[in-house]
Amino acid sequence: MRVLIHIVFVAICLGGGVLLGVANMPGQWYQSLEKPFFNPPEWVFAPVWSVLYVLIGIAGARTFITARSSRAMNAWLTQLVLNFLWSPLFFGLEMPVLALMVIVALLAAIVVFIAARWDKDRFAALLFVPYGAWVAFATLLNASIAYLN
Repeated sequence: MRVLIHIVFVAICLGGGVLLGVANMPGQWYQSLEKPFFNPPEWVFAPVWSVLYVLIGIAGARTFITARSSRAMNAWLTQLVLNFLWSPLFFGLEMPVLALMVIVALLAAIVVFIAARWDKDRFAALLFVPYGAWVAFATLLNASIAYLN
């Protein structure tokens, strides 16, 4: 049963991320934006997010198995909703300032998840550390794009 739960969580994260990525591809609007010097090439995002979605799914499955009705599970669900909301806001609706508000809340939810799991399931918490680092970078990138445009 644990393996099935892990498969479902990873499939939801990875599948949702892929679907939202395909539905909200950076288009002409994004290409026309002024970007900071540290903006990575577009090809970097898909592989990074694919790995992160697997880590997010594993951490979520572990939390679901051991702490289904916990603050950590609520933080996990919150971060997933915010994560899935960001691309449609930024790329779909072309609203970088609103997307910035969402990504700041996403970063906070990631920190809450890490803190909530740190003593109870250090492995799940550590799975969120690269995610938190990437989202912190993405927050800076989002803020820079909002500022420059």
